[in-house]
Amino acid sequence: MNEVYEFLKEAGTYYLATVEGDQPRVRPFGTISIFEGKLYIQTGKSKDCSKQMAANPKIEICAFKGGEWIRVQAIAVDDDRVEAKQDMLDKYPSLKGRYSATDSNTQVLYLKDVVATISSFTSEPKVYKF
Repeated sequence: MNEVYEFLKEAGTYYLATVEGDQPRVRPFGTISIFEGKLYIQTGKSKDCSKQMAANPKIEICAFKGGEWIRVQAIAVDDDRVEAKQDMLDKYPSLKGRYSATDSNTQVLYLKDVVATISSFTSEPKVYKF
């Protein structure tokens, strides 16, 4: 999990894919955290991506860094605990102007059943499952 976290953190921006009906939806994200041994992302419950993950929690993440790319398949699981939200906000203080650990909009989700593959044109893929 740490290799996946470090890759996404160093990439800075990753692209999160969800599904709306039969249409894939992709958007840039930047929040990634490890809390209580799980990999977390953050969004707002008012956003379309939150609604899409509620309807179908299967997601994919993709990022590129230094000649390598990562693809992450996972199930996004909502964690409505204040502690999980606060941990994310503490790690990304710039979010505190728009989000609060106790508001009804802030959402953090942990990734389960993760299969992450780091690939390049010059080496064999590295696969991580957690």
